[in-house]
Amino acid sequence: MDHYLDLKLLPDPEFAQTQLMSALFSKLHRGLSDLKRNDIGVSFPTIKDATRGLGDCLRVHGTAEALQKLLALNWLTGMRDHVQVSAVTAVPADTKHRLVSRVQVDSNPERARRRLIKRHGISEEEARKRIPDSAAKRCDLPFVVTRSNSSGERFNLFIRHGPLLDSPQPGTFNQYGLSSTATVPWF
Repeated sequence: MDHYLDLKLLPDPEFAQTQLMSALFSKLHRGLSDLKRNDIGVSFPTIKDATRGLGDCLRVHGTAEALQKLLALNWLTGMRDHVQVSAVTAVPADTKHRLVSRVQVDSNPERARRRLIKRHGISEEEARKRIPDSAAKRCDLPFVVTRSNSSGERFNLFIRHGPLLDSPQPGTFNQYGLSSTATVPWF
C-alpha cells in the first residue's frame, strides 16, 4: 500500500453526489472483480466534510503496479465525464492508517422470514411471529447502493471508517476494496 490514486467527483446539476459515488463505486467493484486481486483497498478521504454519504472522493490504495493494471482495464467507461482521476502517486511519509470495512445490517425482516421459511419449512404465520417487522435494524453509517457481480443483487453497502492507527495492519481486501483486517493509509 505504498501508492494511491484519487477519483474526485465533479459537481453535476442532474445527479446527486451520493448517486454518482454509488455509480463510481459499482464501476470500481466490477474492475476489481475483473482484476481478481486482493491487494487493492479504498477509502473516502472527504467523508468528514460530507453532510450525507461518503464525500466526493474515492481513494484507491495499492502498489503502483496494481493501480496501473486497474487503470488499464477500461472500468471507468461512462463515468469519465463525472470524475477527475489523479495520477498514481506515492503515499506521503508518516501517515496514519485506518480500517475501512463493510458493515452488514439485517434491515429487511421480510427477507429474513423468506429465508426462515425456506430453510426450516415453517409457515409464513410462524415466521412472522419469530421475526416481526420490529426486528428491522437501522444503520446510520454512510453507504453506497451497488450490485453484486456474483448474484446480481442490488443492496446498500454500509461502510465504516475505523479509528486511526499508528502502524499498518496486514490482510486482504475483497472485491469492493474493503477489509475486516487490512488497513489503508489515511491522510
